[in-house]
Amino acid sequence: MKAHYLGHVVFYVKDLGRSLAFYRDLLGFQEVGSVFNGAAAALTSGRTHHELLLIQVGDAPGPPPGRRRGLYHIGIKVGDSLDALRAAKKELEEAGISIDGMSDHTVSQSLYLRDPDGNEIELYVDADEAIWKNNPSAVVSPIKPLYL
Repeated sequence: MKAHYLGHVVFYVKDLGRSLAFYRDLLGFQEVGSVFNGAAAALTSGRTHHELLLIQVGDAPGPPPGRRRGLYHIGIKVGDSLDALRAAKKELEEAGISIDGMSDHTVSQSLYLRDPDGNEIELYVDADEAIWKNNPSAVVSPIKPLYL
């Protein structure tokens, strides 16, 4: 067997409307439908049928803070240039979303933030693919600060 790509992520969320405002209205995913009597929504960036499924669970406990086993964060590509990342940062700031960090990973440049349920989200742009195609180990290069 050979994996083709990571297909989708499913999040349990406290409030589906609040999460749709974040993922659909702010980040730009398209809602393609709902299931479970409207308690869940599927979203896509247009790459495939859905990349994200949000299931409302109400006041169930959220992710614990700090290091732990399990999901750390998901990465969402938001463009092809640092200008696109700058524009995303500006939109987030205008929407009152705090940026937790910014990093240059050599193969990509990233912003880190939290969704309404506290899940860490990485918004990124890729660097020139020749960097990692010519040197696959570049993906584990030391992380550098990013200044936008």
